[in-house]
Amino acid sequence: MSAPILHHYPTSPFAEKARLMLGFKGLAWQSVIIPAMMPKPDLTALTGGYRKTPVLQIGADLYCDTALIARQLDKVQPTSALIPKDQEAVVSTFAAWADSVVFQHAVSFVFQPESAAVRFARFSEEQRNAFLADRARLFSGGTASRLPIETVRHQWPVIIGRVERQLAEGGRFLFGEPTHADFALAHVFWFLKGTPVTAGLVDQYPAVSAWLERVLAIGHGSPSELGSEQALEIAKAAQPLGFPEIDFVDPSGFKAGDKVSVAATDYGVDPVSGELVYSDAEEIVVRREDERAGVVHVHFPRLGFALSSL
Repeated sequence: MSAPILHHYPTSPFAEKARLMLGFKGLAWQSVIIPAMMPKPDLTALTGGYRKTPVLQIGADLYCDTALIARQLDKVQPTSALIPKDQEAVVSTFAAWADSVVFQHAVSFVFQPESAAVRFARFSEEQRNAFLADRARLFSGGTASRLPIETVRHQWPVIIGRVERQLAEGGRFLFGEPTHADFALAHVFWFLKGTPVTAGLVDQYPAVSAWLERVLAIGHGSPSELGSEQALEIAKAAQPLGFPEIDFVDPSGFKAGDKVSVAATDYGVDPVSGELVYSDAEEIVVRREDERAGVVHVHFPRLGFALSSL
């Protein structure tokens, strides 16, 4: 199996989550820096249009969404499971809540004028307008919406207060050893600490702050730089991985060989089209072919994504 390749950019919160998970696994991985905004032509050649960050590549297989990336990393390196089998429901449910509800609160805080001014200080007006237009398109057509700042301010003490009280009882991590849940929550707080305007939302909670330091200290493992063209060449030279024999019937009636489209339901809803080659209770896999990338399999989690016929 070839080394994992992470397509990401430095300031992406979800990319930070993936980088920390790779570090937790102690993996050597290859880093492809992608644009923060569309277009992303080399990534699109691999994924067929999926535009969220990050994407994990292993040979000719592309894994979209950090929830699925966590599961795939457990297959690559089973030691120190991100999703322990005896805690699967609680860890996965907590992580999904952190990645959606808590992250939505952070986005509302971060893009308030005072905080946004700090984040965009290095941008020209043209770059700032382009970024905001790109993010408007990113959040168009899905179920996610910007939470009103009044609601976010009102609810934040509940969200972080519960975490503070749990950690203050003496746990070094949320559920014993580090899990997917820790990284799902940590990247949101990392995002808030990106400017002094929002850092206080985390810093005033001592148990949370100490826990966050422990999680971030895990680091990013051993990355090495790789060009996007090289990633395309690796995909084209590889064969997609095979699938296990399972007894699973899709509740919506889809079966291998169907021509389908897969799209996120919350935001970044750009569809990816191809042939359904595998599905189980957690995962959907689409085969597609590209002149530059060759034959690839694009993997999506079932939760948070919609499957439709072409």
